[in-house]
Amino acid sequence: MSGMTIEQTFERTPDDTRLLTKDDIRVNFKLSEKTKGMYAQRLILYSNHSFLPPSGEEARIFEASAPVITQQEAYNRKDDFWEANRPELARKKNPNSVEKLMARLRSVPVFYITEKVVTTLVSGYIPTNKDPRKNQFDLGPMNSTINGNAIEGARFRIGGGTTPVFNKHWFLEGYMAYGTRDHKLKYDGLVEYSFTPRATYRLDYPIHSLRFEYMYDINKLGQNYMYTSKDNVMLAIRRKKDTHATYLRRAELTYTREHYNGFSYGLVLRNFREYATPYAPFNRIGADDNATSVDHYDMTELEIKLRYGKDEKFYQTRTQRVPITYDALIFNLSHVMAKKGLLGSSYTYQRTDIGMQKRFWFSAFGYLDVIVKAGKIWNKVPYPLLILPNANLTYTIQPETYTNMNAMEFINDEYASWDITYYMNGNLFNRIPLIKKLKWREVFCFRGLWGHLTDKNNLAYGGEGLYQFPAETSMLGRTPYMEASVGIENIFKFLRIDYVWRLNYRDNPDIQKRGIRCTMRLSF
Repeated sequence: MSGMTIEQTFERTPDDTRLLTKDDIRVNFKLSEKTKGMYAQRLILYSNHSFLPPSGEEARIFEASAPVITQQEAYNRKDDFWEANRPELARKKNPNSVEKLMARLRSVPVFYITEKVVTTLVSGYIPTNKDPRKNQFDLGPMNSTINGNAIEGARFRIGGGTTPVFNKHWFLEGYMAYGTRDHKLKYDGLVEYSFTPRATYRLDYPIHSLRFEYMYDINKLGQNYMYTSKDNVMLAIRRKKDTHATYLRRAELTYTREHYNGFSYGLVLRNFREYATPYAPFNRIGADDNATSVDHYDMTELEIKLRYGKDEKFYQTRTQRVPITYDALIFNLSHVMAKKGLLGSSYTYQRTDIGMQKRFWFSAFGYLDVIVKAGKIWNKVPYPLLILPNANLTYTIQPETYTNMNAMEFINDEYASWDITYYMNGNLFNRIPLIKKLKWREVFCFRGLWGHLTDKNNLAYGGEGLYQFPAETSMLGRTPYMEASVGIENIFKFLRIDYVWRLNYRDNPDIQKRGIRCTMRLSF
């Protein structure tokens, strides 16, 4: 951003109250000082102020809990509506509608093709109808169409989902995938009913829905990418083979309720069967310490999830929420429970997890993002149900993962973790004459994991009923696992590059002690 101006006009009432009547914001964007930039303007005009007590239909509107109330068809108005209702000043400032401007730009082949490519990469979906008011189904995500791994070989996937145009309450989504090496067809199907009508996306805030999902797919142990699809093509290039995987057949019934005050809760009834593979065998230890191969185990669980994020704001996309304000203090609490023999469960299982995240501002010296978590498993269970630290085997930067840790390298049944990122806002680079012009910014990260495997799940203290651990698996000592990184962001306004190194447990076999990671995120 190279410049911004804000112009506001107020009108004085007879009692000396000042009322905002015009809010005009203009912003200039440039990739560099020598390039042409973009100009954007947002003009808001306010009129017909009223201080009379609401009555009738107006009173019912003000009784709603939503901080902002939007009419259902507010974003689908036709041009004749705006011609009749837009103030004269706004028509003079903007004689051409955005639709007309985009139509002229799309007549240029280069712009049309570039827009299609960028839109597909950002949203991940392709609408089946050019008119958003008629589009009932989206294909995608397109960035997950082709992928690959050591077990499936080349993986091909096709999927999509309905939009609110199809139905504002009922939503259908799913995909099918096939691996050329394992020759297995995987699939996922979802049906969701929203108790409140959706305007743009199935996940529009606040969610109040009941969802049923059934899936059969590969399950990569110790790898859980929480901020992107596991099939994202950007994750296909890996620093080592990811052969620690099973096959999972799962059915879930989920109730979710979000409130405008930031509090949300959910209940999940989950039944699944996990199948052993040659890469992750289930060798069950008997009373005589001999191991017997097991094909699968079954679980039926009930999960309770609570979340509180006061004053949290985010940008809603079709599949995820991109935070806009990190200042909100966010708490998460979840508990999973299962009883052996109840609805086919093979084990009694209790797991509790708690987490907190917050951004701390240091004025001109940047800001600090902090994420801390802790959890515990209370029962004796086989290793697939234990706490497997979240390893990142790709060359991308993934939040809440360990960059130089191998999948299944460590195994625990209680843990505490931290992920601290300090954005210095260019306080160092801005003091270097030539580097200053590039507007690069420094990023420092420090993350770690303290974990412990209690005697009940430690095979060294008697493992009857448990599964033998994979050969590469070890346990953390008294010292937590730690890694750190230094990075540069705002490279060409969108690129971040980190150099990451592992601080301890450097003698473990087949590990990476250091490396370079990158990600793309638009910034100004």
